[in-house]
Formats: sequence, C-alpha cells, structure tokens
Amino acid sequence: MSVRPVKRAFKYRFYPSDAQAAELSRTFGCVRKVYNLALAVRTEAWARRERTTYAQTSALLTAWKKTEELAFLSDVSSVPLQQALRHLQSAFVSFWERRSNHPRFKSRKRSRASAEYTRSGFGFRDGRLTLAKMREPLAIVWSRPLPEGARPTTVTVSRDGAGRWFVSLLCEDTPVPMPASRRAVGIDAGITALVTLSTGEKVANPRHERRDRSRLVRAQRRLSRKAKGSKNREKARRKVAGIHARIADRRRDHLHQLTTRLVRENQTLVIEDLAVRTMVKNHRLARAISDAGWSELRAILEYKCAWYGRELIIVDRWFPSTKSCNACGALASAMPLDVRTWTCSCGATHDRDVNAAKNILAAGLAVSACGAGVRPQRESSRSGRRAVKQEASPAKVGVPSS
Repeated sequence: MSVRPVKRAFKYRFYPSDAQAAELSRTFGCVRKVYNLALAVRTEAWARRERTTYAQTSALLTAWKKTEELAFLSDVSSVPLQQALRHLQSAFVSFWERRSNHPRFKSRKRSRASAEYTRSGFGFRDGRLTLAKMREPLAIVWSRPLPEGARPTTVTVSRDGAGRWFVSLLCEDTPVPMPASRRAVGIDAGITALVTLSTGEKVANPRHERRDRSRLVRAQRRLSRKAKGSKNREKARRKVAGIHARIADRRRDHLHQLTTRLVRENQTLVIEDLAVRTMVKNHRLARAISDAGWSELRAILEYKCAWYGRELIIVDRWFPSTKSCNACGALASAMPLDVRTWTCSCGATHDRDVNAAKNILAAGLAVSACGAGVRPQRESSRSGRRAVKQEASPAKVGVPSS
C-alpha cells in the first residue's frame, strides 16, 4: 500500500539569547491578552445569541492597537496575534458543533506559553530559522533532520513549565513505507501490564511516575514552604515542573517505541474505546491510570496507522471483552478486578487480560468484515439524542450485532 504525503510537526529544543527570550516572552503575553480580550467580546455576544466572526475580532485587534492602553500590542509581530484569533475561531466552531465545551480564558500560570508564526512571520534558509522582530536566528538543537527539501508552513514556539524552550516546524513529509504485513492484533490496555496482546504477550507498565514519586514529593514539599511571590518559590516551582517534564518525556518515549513496533508488525490493530475521563474519577486508580497514558497511546496509534496505511479498529467500550469466553462465547456474571484468571463452564481457563485481548481482536475483525458503525446505538444521558463519537477517519468503530 502506498504511503501518501502528510503534514508532520518536527519539534526541537532551542536556547534563546536574552534578547530573544525577552521578545518571545512579550509575544506570549500579547498572544494571551488578545485571546482573552477576543474571548470576552465573543462570550458577551454569545450571551445575546449573536455570533462574532474572525473578521470582526481582527478589526477589533486593529482598533485595540490604536488605543493608549493597548498600544504595546504593536511592539510584537502581528502574525501570532492573528493566529490566536484564528485558534479562538476554531474553538468556537467546535463549541457550536457540540464537539467541545465553551472556550476558556488563558491563565498566565496554567496555560502553556506559545506563539504560532505563519510563513510571513519567519524566515528559513540553510537550516537557520529567524522569527519576525528578531535579528539573529534561533540556536536550535537539530536532534533529527527535516525531510529533504522540506519548507515549514508554520512554526510554533513554546516554553514549558520547567523553562525549556521548544520550536515545532510543520512540514509536508512522506513517511517511509513499513514492511507489508497481514497480521492482526487485539490490544487490551491495563495497569499491571500496560498492554496485553491477543498473541499472549504482555508489555510491562514502566510506571514512570512511581519511579520519581519520592523525588516529586520532596520537591513539592519544599515548594509549599516557600513564600509566595519570592524568587526561591519560583526556583522550587521550576524544580517540580522539571520532574513532571522528565516523567512525561519518558512516558512519551516509551509509548512511541511501543506503538511504532505494533504498527510495523501488524496490518490491523484493534483496541477498546476506553472512557478514561470517567475512569480517573475512581480515586484509588486515578494516579495509576493517568500514569499509564492510555489516551496518548490511542492518539499515537491513530495517526501512525493513518501515516503508514494500517487499519485501526476501535471496539465499543460496552463490549464485554473481559467477561466473555473466547472459546465458547459464554458470558460470566461478574468479573471483579481482583480476579486475574477464571474458568468458564466449558472448561476453558483464561488469563483475564489475554482473554480480553482475544475477544477485542475477534470483535474488531467482525467489524472490519461487516463495515463500520454496526454497534448498537445508545442515547446520550445529557441530551437524549443518539450518541455519536468523533473518530479519526482511518479508525473503524463498533461491535458485531447479534
């Protein structure tokens, strides 16, 4: 199967000079200010049952720059400010289409500091990236090469809570084709084992957060003792953020290695549609579920399958994969979490997770044969309308109807 060109973001770390850091910090602040001002205007209009367009907010931005109070908006590049308005427009479109909640205001402390530049806001030549309002190119650590002849269409500069600077370049790329495969695999996500495959293999859960928990606890305790607003508190806060970043980096790296291997070895991958947001409300398991990164695992699988021409099938979350016997199809009455192995009335003894993975694979192959959307329809508890999930185009969703 041929692999088509896709848009890929290549993220690198860079080290700005003092002047560049100051300019970017001003830009981040102006982007947040413009976003919040436009959101306030649009929220007031929505309360009056009126819709505000991007063109109207863009005209407001021009007017704001002419006021004495907001004249500082003219000191930074206009491109990131316009992009902030476009992002707000996209957020409202998702809200109007009931795909997301109402947009929220950006907080200086809780929101990620970032700014997006389109082609008119940066220059890229001979591996040197120069942003608008800057004289010198960014000192980027090119940890991997860009695709041959690639020209970035957008550049996003960001700073995380630990004070690290990153630049993400969106380019068109053609992924290297993976070896042809006819294999199919069912994937059951868990906590003791991160994933259990229908082949019987179990991939251990590294538990990245647990490995650094004692260090994180000590850092958080030191942070709680610092005076608010002091420089020592800011240093302690960055220490805590650095530990969180280390945990997230290790988790992401492990998930990328695992998903690349699964996509390389299999043509069809079947996973469950887990309600992670609901599951983390269980306070006994919330930490372990968050540390496993199930949502990120699914997101990575979705775009890698799309890149490399693999098929990803999402089995409905209500499919009883754990309680069904993969040998005879009988359904057990109950299956508490502490039951790891069980014996069916037909005499077959099952490992809980391996049995679930085999059932997920069988359901997914049935979906692939029958077509998508064959799962039973259910009504949403909030609206009373038919529940419809937004799924990635390469993924099929469902369970076979009886």
